[in-house]
Amino acid sequence: MPPKGPQPQHRWSFRDIQITRGALVLFLLEVGFSIVYMTLGKQKQLELGDVLLATPTSVFRQGHVWTLVTSSLIQPSFIGLLMHGFVFFSFLPTLERFWGTSRFIRFVVVTQLAGQVAAVAVGFALGHDGAIVSLNPFMYAAIVAFGIVYAKQPVQFFGVLPLTGKQLMWGFIVFLTIATVLQGIWEDGAANAAAMGAAALMVSKLSPGLALKRWKIRRARAQLTVIQGGAARPAKRPGDEQKYLN
Repeated sequence: MPPKGPQPQHRWSFRDIQITRGALVLFLLEVGFSIVYMTLGKQKQLELGDVLLATPTSVFRQGHVWTLVTSSLIQPSFIGLLMHGFVFFSFLPTLERFWGTSRFIRFVVVTQLAGQVAAVAVGFALGHDGAIVSLNPFMYAAIVAFGIVYAKQPVQFFGVLPLTGKQLMWGFIVFLTIATVLQGIWEDGAANAAAMGAAALMVSKLSPGLALKRWKIRRARAQLTVIQGGAARPAKRPGDEQKYLN
């Protein structure tokens, strides 16, 4: 017989939708900014471009550095937005649960800004003034981090192709390299390369964060002294070394 009395209600949590808090907030921000931008007319998009989209001119000549952030949250392609949703609900929650939300957000900021700065710098050097948009650099950086942290983890790519995390990472690297060379999309290539390089550095033993922690540990150990019985070792007197055999 079923137990009598009111049944305890299930408390909803982020785990119920299989996405972590940081990944969900970032995804909602991208969806919100992108849908608003896509619904604007061409004229409005052009008017808001100078204050929302990162270009070599807006960043280096006009000083609109905040566009490196706002431009990252705009994905003008609906298909691209769907692809981002797949990554948000597949790879990113695994990384956030492994690192924790604070480290995950730090990874997002570092890799995305590295990609954005590299892209506008290459565009400025080549004389191209196209807008640098979307979270693509961070997305590819996350796949690189997944491939390093979960190198042997089995992955069903789109539920069809069985791979390991490491194979998935190298597959994306080769694909992006070929696409960059064949299409001549050097700004995108620079953005992806910088973001993926930053990701590899952050999850490797050469990470600046780990180096700082090692330095702090060495510094703390240098200030420690060994004492016996809760008191400092007394000074030796002549003949003490002959007092005991062992």
